Amino acid sequence: MKKLIISIVICMTALSCKAQSTINTTTITSLDVERYMGHWYELARYDHSFERNMEYCQAQYTLLPNGKIRVENSGVNSKNGKHKNAIGKAKMGDAPGQLKVSFFIFFYSDYNILALDNNYEWALIGSKSPKYLWILSRTPKLTQPVMDGILSIAKQRGYDTSKLIFVKQ
Repeated sequence: MKKLIISIVICMTALSCKAQSTINTTTITSLDVERYMGHWYELARYDHSFERNMEYCQAQYTLLPNGKIRVENSGVNSKNGKHKNAIGKAKMGDAPGQLKVSFFIFFYSDYNILALDNNYEWALIGSKSPKYLWILSRTPKLTQPVMDGILSIAKQRGYDTSKLIFVKQ
């Protein structure tokens, strides 16, 4: 009986932790791909290995004649000052605001546009996983009220905004 109670407590704790980490990955309902193309500054992100120590991060999206998207990410490593550039590709996913991005052969990752300014001035990007979150902008800075609004959207969707790294631009 004691083992059963301990097992139930462990299961309930695990379910509670899982419920707390649930995020809303619903993408925006419509996207004008041509308006989304162009230059974006990365203002904030969750830490992950492929961008660790990177500053001045930017992305350039270019729509190709075949409907795919050329993705060029760049930044400067804060540890050694070296400029890094990564060129990849993207294709539209199954829903508006959902893209699949690849920087390595045919391995694609989710790129979900979770929120987008009406004038396409900023975007909140996530994936299926709660481990990835980005705030992009057409300019190197946003006003504090705009940034606070984006952070509020992220929180409402279940993201822990205290984990965001604000990128030097």
